[in-house]
Amino acid sequence: MKNKTDKAEEQKTREPTVENIRDLILDAKKKAYAETDSEPEPELTSTVEWPVTCTVGPGLEGAIACESKIGYVNGSKGWLIYRGYDIFDLCAYSTFEETSYLLLHGRLPSQSELTEFTTSLRERMFIPQTQRLMLSFPIETMNPMSALRLGTNLMRQKQTYRDRDSDTEVGEILATDDDTIPMETRPAGKKNPVFEFLTGLFKRVHPASADALVGSDEIESCYNLIAGVASVAATIGRTRAGRIPLEPLPECGFAGNYLYMVTGKRPTALEERIMDISLILHADHGMNASTFASMVVASTLSDIYLAIGAGISALSGPLHGGANVEVVKMLAEIGDPSNAGNWFRDTTAAKKKIMGFGHRVYKAYDPRARILGPISALLTENDATLKKTYATAVALEAEVVSELGATKKIFPNVDFYSGIVYSAMGIPRELYTTVFAVSRVAGWCARVVEYLENNRIFRPRALYTGTFDEKYIPPNER
Repeated sequence: MKNKTDKAEEQKTREPTVENIRDLILDAKKKAYAETDSEPEPELTSTVEWPVTCTVGPGLEGAIACESKIGYVNGSKGWLIYRGYDIFDLCAYSTFEETSYLLLHGRLPSQSELTEFTTSLRERMFIPQTQRLMLSFPIETMNPMSALRLGTNLMRQKQTYRDRDSDTEVGEILATDDDTIPMETRPAGKKNPVFEFLTGLFKRVHPASADALVGSDEIESCYNLIAGVASVAATIGRTRAGRIPLEPLPECGFAGNYLYMVTGKRPTALEERIMDISLILHADHGMNASTFASMVVASTLSDIYLAIGAGISALSGPLHGGANVEVVKMLAEIGDPSNAGNWFRDTTAAKKKIMGFGHRVYKAYDPRARILGPISALLTENDATLKKTYATAVALEAEVVSELGATKKIFPNVDFYSGIVYSAMGIPRELYTTVFAVSRVAGWCARVVEYLENNRIFRPRALYTGTFDEKYIPPNER
């Protein structure tokens, strides 16, 4: 008969490790690559001659707005690539800091550069002035995404001089305003476009009263945002729980500090690693709505803080962020793995949407779900409640994929398992979408910086379907 010590040792040997997580990811990579070939889409992965011809649907679906070297999504094959690096490899070996550096600078950093960047982000997570301003608002009763957008704007007020009373030198920029050129003029897409962003073209005079502050056009502001949005999100969570904000710990990396600042508990090495992976997975994902919103605002030569605020605003919409919250609610409604089949049949018969399945882009298994699924299994092993939730998710996945996988190409997406992962690490349900934003800031910033190198203000056209020749009638005769 085993004594308590033996049982404790046996339990300890069963505890998952960081190495286990890496093995899971590499196994997921093998499965993914066994189901596809290595040929990218030639029409979407090569330099084009502007103007380009493409098929455009409502909401600009299918429109080609720009060229990018940052990220590539191949929905038919289930690929996600950052700067040439496969998402499986980045999740297996990289960190969020290293991945953020890669997205922003186009290459992996040297060891000294990575150390300096990691230290810089940790220091920039300390934003007491912004937190103090936030606490003067009722953020404990606000929607977390609304509070996150507010906090980002307060960062801008405290970290830059853009809101100070100063003059703006616009120079030649007035002559390149989008509306000074007839819309009937076909875009030529020249190497030096009409709206090219030139260093010094749009420059705000630094007010003498703001010597400690910077503008918001420098790469430093991107660093401030990546670090600061995480602290703002953590402040929101702490305040909602009736607790005071926490400072980052010097011994933790970005993911570990974010988790600590949200939960108030020092994360284990495993928890920090899984948080790292979760942030890497959400850092960039093509020209989605929030990325496009950020780029549209930045293309007017507004500043990066307001552009990122636009991304947060777009992400707060239920059609973009927040699906993982609905997945957790759905799994709770199903209640038990044995109920998954009947629930699925009843739901499909009623033509209701099943959350966490299908994707606007992916017609194959979402690579992010391939990674988060096995991680969910590991994390929930020793928690009876979450283990049941995970088992229910697996049972539902089997039903959906069996019925709709082959015919309609519907598979789990990133939201299906991410909520289970966050729950296992103690992140409250109402903060799930803010986690998405904390990660995506890196991609938003990288896309904005890249686009501004050859900026052209976004100005699509709408087809007018209204009437003509209406006669004005005075109010008293209507």
